[in-house]
Amino acid sequence: MKEAWIGLISKPEFNRTWYWSLPGVKFNESETNWNTGEPTDNGNQGKHENCGSVYQNLKWLDQGCHWPEYFLCYEEADTFCKYRLIKEKKSWQEAQSYCREKHTDLISGTKQLQDEEVKKLMNSSDSKAYTGLFRDTWRWSDGSSFSFRHWHDDYNNSESVSGQCAMTVFDDGGRWKNENCDERKPFICYDDKVILIKENKTWEDALTYCRDHHHDLVTITNMEDQIWIQEKVKNASTDYVWIGLHYAWTLHFWFWVSDEVVSYENWASCPKTDDCDVSGAMETRGRHKWLEKKDSETFNFICSKY
Repeated sequence: MKEAWIGLISKPEFNRTWYWSLPGVKFNESETNWNTGEPTDNGNQGKHENCGSVYQNLKWLDQGCHWPEYFLCYEEADTFCKYRLIKEKKSWQEAQSYCREKHTDLISGTKQLQDEEVKKLMNSSDSKAYTGLFRDTWRWSDGSSFSFRHWHDDYNNSESVSGQCAMTVFDDGGRWKNENCDERKPFICYDDKVILIKENKTWEDALTYCRDHHHDLVTITNMEDQIWIQEKVKNASTDYVWIGLHYAWTLHFWFWVSDEVVSYENWASCPKTDDCDVSGAMETRGRHKWLEKKDSETFNFICSKY
């Protein structure tokens, strides 16, 4: 099997919606910085302008995604954020791939674009630059609001994809392509592997509950896991939820209770790691970062089913 349908579909009746490329950053219509008269959606040859860029004054504009431009990457570190102005002209899709491979993602969100470091970078530029702002008509079949896209590099974000469905191509690193929905192909079903428990418990009680009633406290090993779980925690009744991340004080390292290696990390800031009896929790609002919390605090929690 070389390719298979996934649950992403574009229909003519779907309105185009703005998103940010970086997962977890939500587009807010009331927090925009459009240049006067923008967005114009006035592309060449009738094509929509579905990607965002910024001028030196950091005012936003919409433009065609295929135009070669400089671009701004965001790189997340343990205790600080870095922004990089890449002075290589690429299409928006190529810029997104570059940022994800070499940094974290294209710069995303009003807060990042107002950073003084970004202002200094753009003051040194002789051209506008792409940001992580894009819009499309794609929707997930289960109604979730994920902004994550993993299109093939030559994907054309235009009105021509309306009435199409998405498939993953396995021999292309799992990147996505669009195809007529009437085509017959293998498909991938998902079984929800995690469950949110809306009961307030300490970390140890949460661990015991998960192991008694399900499988374990949840483990997060990659960005895809993070994106899926952060959608679930939005329904929590506490500001944080416990995950299966614990700190071994005597050995001075973090570990997952499932024995998975801590390779992927999503900390809000570098944990102090000088306290005993602390574990990892995820924010249920905002950017869904991980934080170090005392085991004795009580939160909702996420269990893995198997």
